[in-house]
Amino acid sequence: MARRPDTAGEVPRRKNREWRVGSGLLLADKEGRPARLLDGVIGTHVLLVANRRRGGLLDWSPPGGVVDPGETLLNALTREVIEETGLQVKEWSGPSYRIRVDFPDRAMILEVEVHRALSWHGEISFTDPDGIVEDARFVTFDAVHGLMASAPLWVREPLEHWLLSWLAGGESEVPPVHGFVAWRHETSALAKEWLVERGIGRASCRERVSIPGGARSLQKKNRTT
Repeated sequence: MARRPDTAGEVPRRKNREWRVGSGLLLADKEGRPARLLDGVIGTHVLLVANRRRGGLLDWSPPGGVVDPGETLLNALTREVIEETGLQVKEWSGPSYRIRVDFPDRAMILEVEVHRALSWHGEISFTDPDGIVEDARFVTFDAVHGLMASAPLWVREPLEHWLLSWLAGGESEVPPVHGFVAWRHETSALAKEWLVERGIGRASCRERVSIPGGARSLQKKNRTT
């Protein structure tokens, strides 16, 4: 009989906590009409909300939030958009893209599914029960990079990639998946290594990127298959 390996003294692995999040893309033209390619309305503005984070940092992102137990993702997303912006989405398309963030040192995985709104009604207002959202506005695509400079890279970069695709002629038939790994250094600032997967394949590169807030570096890793 084979001997079982001696596991005495080993630290048991923690089970990863999984958070499922819905995020919404509300695109409009300069007159505020929802973007619909079939109707010839090409979006030039995207809706962003301002979130007040711990430490007083204000960052901008598309509206959305965590899926509560018993909710479908689209029901949760519709609810979050109402709470954060006052706008009620009547129809969603997508998903447009997905994001996965692995936090090894916190035993946590974040799964984000991003959908585009096809129609909505209402006026911008704030009823966020968490008291985090302080502002919401439609901004031009050109303004996204500057406004989202302090947003997490796993929020900012996938959105910028998607907007470029939209301007180039629309959405990909296969929603891209953007993967990230994020961990904390002893400086307590976040450093991140991430894997970016695209619907047409995977590109391979490594680079170091400085992070606001004192993080040492960022390693980006894409793989090709």
